[in-house]
Amino acid sequence: MALHVALIEPRIPPNTGNIARLCAAAGAPLHLIEPLGFSLDDREVRRAGLDYWDKVDLWVHPDWFAFRDAIARDRCLYFSANATRDLAAAPFAWNSVLVFGNETDGMPARILEKHPERCFRIPMPGEVRSLNLGNAVSVVLYEGLRRIGAPVPAEGSEGASEEQAAAPAKKKRARRRR
Repeated sequence: MALHVALIEPRIPPNTGNIARLCAAAGAPLHLIEPLGFSLDDREVRRAGLDYWDKVDLWVHPDWFAFRDAIARDRCLYFSANATRDLAAAPFAWNSVLVFGNETDGMPARILEKHPERCFRIPMPGEVRSLNLGNAVSVVLYEGLRRIGAPVPAEGSEGASEEQAAAPAKKKRARRRR
């Protein structure tokens, strides 16, 4: 896989479900570092991830130390509104792991202090302090894929035809909700 996404102790089920769907779309493995603020069987997580959960390369680590044992430190890039380095300076590489803190606590201070050269922030001029976690992961993941030159499915490829095939079903579901 081109890039991986890791969430440290995520708390909000729909955010994690949306990020899982994003990872399925981008072909990025998703690492969840426990404890989670919900069960993966939670209806809200499943609903936000829609029917894409079986397409997610999901890894659940029982704690931070198990994650660190599984993933080499030099692969990790950390993203936080409290980092001082700009996203433009992030050294994305094939197989990088994009690590995000949770929705309430953000990136743990110990990581920001221990790895300041590997911590980056999305630039946000103005008064907004941070983005929703799902939006931040989207921005960083697709910027990383662009920077490493990851291939994008061509029009008419298998991925596009699956998307087109799913479109009528989405319309039918939307009509039933009205």
